[in-house]
Amino acid sequence: MDMNLHQAARPASSLDIYWDLRKRLIAAEFSAGDKLKPEELRARYGCAASTIREVLFRLSCDRLVDFQDQRGFRMPDISRDLLNELTALRSLVEREGARLSIVNGDLEWEADLTAAHHKLTHVESSIARGAQNYEQVLAASEWQFHRTLISACGSETLKDHYRDVHDRQRLCLVLAARGVAYREGNPEEHRAILDAALARDAKLCDELLDAHLNRGLEVLNLKFT
Repeated sequence: MDMNLHQAARPASSLDIYWDLRKRLIAAEFSAGDKLKPEELRARYGCAASTIREVLFRLSCDRLVDFQDQRGFRMPDISRDLLNELTALRSLVEREGARLSIVNGDLEWEADLTAAHHKLTHVESSIARGAQNYEQVLAASEWQFHRTLISACGSETLKDHYRDVHDRQRLCLVLAARGVAYREGNPEEHRAILDAALARDAKLCDELLDAHLNRGLEVLNLKFT
């Protein structure tokens, strides 16, 4: 693990560091079982060691990081059963959020969703052409598209819950896939989901989302600890 990978401008507060590190976790910057050393992270972010420990404890409460006495903080171990369970839960929450958004979404929602898809398409096209080191950009673009899809659901509780289950499922998936979260077929599936949502076809969107989220479990070369 390269702790200096993707060095960026240093976040200013513990909350900024929390969100920055959370994004790095689900963008495959670390591997399953990696030890997360507070001193190295403190040097990266230019903050106090106590701040890093606070951030890591918070991430462990989110179940994105493991903490054990005498062993410290580590990336979590993963299993196929856990990934299957998280994928089923994410599918359930996202499909309900999409259904409600299709009912409630206005023209602004349609425009935001189309814009998010346009950005995602550009990122996926770059990866398909061989672009390297796009893990964080891909993770952010996929998150933006899927989050926008449910953004008009009318429930802040659902959206908050979706963020948590999305990040846990995404983390488990990239750890099992050894960082390779992109697969052929993703662009076409995202386009079909967009078209169904804009056509206000909730049934078709539901079916496409469930198939999309589960296909990665079948296609990607997954390995478990």
